[in-house]
Amino acid sequence: MPELPEVETVRRGLEPAMVGARLARVEQRRPDLRFPFPERFAARLTGRRVESLSRRAKYLVAGLDSGEALIMHLGMSGRFRVEAGGEAVGLGEFHYEHGNESAHDHVVFHLSTGATVTYNDARRFGFMDLVPGSELAACRHFAGMGIEPLGSALSGEAIAGMFAGKRTPLKAALLDQRLIAGLGNIYVCEALFRAGLNPAAQAGTLARPDGAPTPAAERLAGVIRDVLLEAIEAGGSTLRDHAQTDGSLGYFQHRFRVYDREGEPCQHCAAPVRRMVQSGRSTFYCGACQP
Repeated sequence: MPELPEVETVRRGLEPAMVGARLARVEQRRPDLRFPFPERFAARLTGRRVESLSRRAKYLVAGLDSGEALIMHLGMSGRFRVEAGGEAVGLGEFHYEHGNESAHDHVVFHLSTGATVTYNDARRFGFMDLVPGSELAACRHFAGMGIEPLGSALSGEAIAGMFAGKRTPLKAALLDQRLIAGLGNIYVCEALFRAGLNPAAQAGTLARPDGAPTPAAERLAGVIRDVLLEAIEAGGSTLRDHAQTDGSLGYFQHRFRVYDREGEPCQHCAAPVRRMVQSGRSTFYCGACQP
């Protein structure tokens, strides 16, 4: 599943094409994706001007001049492409590749500029929804969602406050979207390795008895932000080369230090990278560097 850096990469690629443009025509080629499309989906979008394009966790949010917000989630295999001037620009081919056949083009936005934005989803686990912009924070997608991991909200103090008293494994706590929104398996594995923290350790160990953050909590907050920003700069994680909107190539999986590297030597100490299963998901770590 595309994680926060991949979704942010897509947002940055879509923004120049969509923001300021009107949706002259909207093709809805099936009644549903993961969920049914909202009632009168295409009609409610047609003629609307896209005023903003933001990201909340792993969701894209387009603010419309109607006062509604278009919420888009990529699911497991969703992707967008922009066609302008006769050329198509892919906005990310992510770590789990599922193809890009036109048979899986489910929604096409025809923009007033002449460009088109096509949503392709082979597995159809993505979805789109329309909600009043004034009710965005309280809508079913975002209600109860935790803090964003980018920016100043995530700090050692915040981590200590969220994790204090928790016996949950540290990795599971970091993946809890009610605490920190948008973190996924790949980048949690990478952040824990860089912070030198055992993914199976109790989350509560990052808070002192008085609730103050430990040095490890402070370190982890900075590392999470650094890993995400580095991945965004690289254009997310992909299996093959792809062109960014500026024509450059970049993909973060060649910078993985532990993720998907089971049995390979740790880049820090040369001990073999290990894999264990936590809550049904693979965790990659170095037993020597993350005691």
